[in-house]
Amino acid sequence: MSLKLNFKLPEKLYLKDPQDSPYGHRLLSNAIELIDELGFESFTFKKLATKMESSEVSIYRYFENKHLLLLYLNCWYCEWVSYLIDMQTMNVKDSEEKLKRAIHCMIHANTESELTDYINEKILFQIIMKESSKTYHISSIDEENKYGLFLSYKELIARISSFVEEISPKHPYSKSLGSTLYEMINNQIYYAEHLPRLTSLSKKKTMKELEKMVNHFAFASINYVKK
Repeated sequence: MSLKLNFKLPEKLYLKDPQDSPYGHRLLSNAIELIDELGFESFTFKKLATKMESSEVSIYRYFENKHLLLLYLNCWYCEWVSYLIDMQTMNVKDSEEKLKRAIHCMIHANTESELTDYINEKILFQIIMKESSKTYHISSIDEENKYGLFLSYKELIARISSFVEEISPKHPYSKSLGSTLYEMINNQIYYAEHLPRLTSLSKKKTMKELEKMVNHFAFASINYVKK
């Protein structure tokens, strides 16, 4: 039986939290499928309403626009990754093992889980990989940041950075390393699928090679600073 995981997301993202109602669950589920199918540029609330056999008005009761919906999905995914990391590192004392497990969680968070019944993590990851940069590479980034709309992303990176600092307390670039590792995972998978000349990963063994590569970058940086 599926569990209902509700994450606390920034309230400014939504008018009504879709996690709290069956209609909201349908909205998220269908939105994920449609954005993956059409791409974010071609996705509209009108098309989503048609897919749901609902009305645009009902969708606008939850989100003011599609940008905030995409940002909501991005935040939900960050909370999901954070949740997996917390579960996998809860009783682990060794700092290096914590970082390795965090890297593993970031890479395999795209595996569809039975813990959620209205979010397909596998499809959501495809959206994160292709579209997430559109949530913060925008002209209104500073204004949205004032409202805390990127808090979930920041807290995830802070979690990863904390493991780096546990291993190497004097590491001068722990936050940069944390964000680089997270973005590296998303970008390198994308490159392997679409722009193979930009990555050393092979398409057939992407995940296995990726985990080895990310660990190499992480611990090479940490060990260099330790010297």
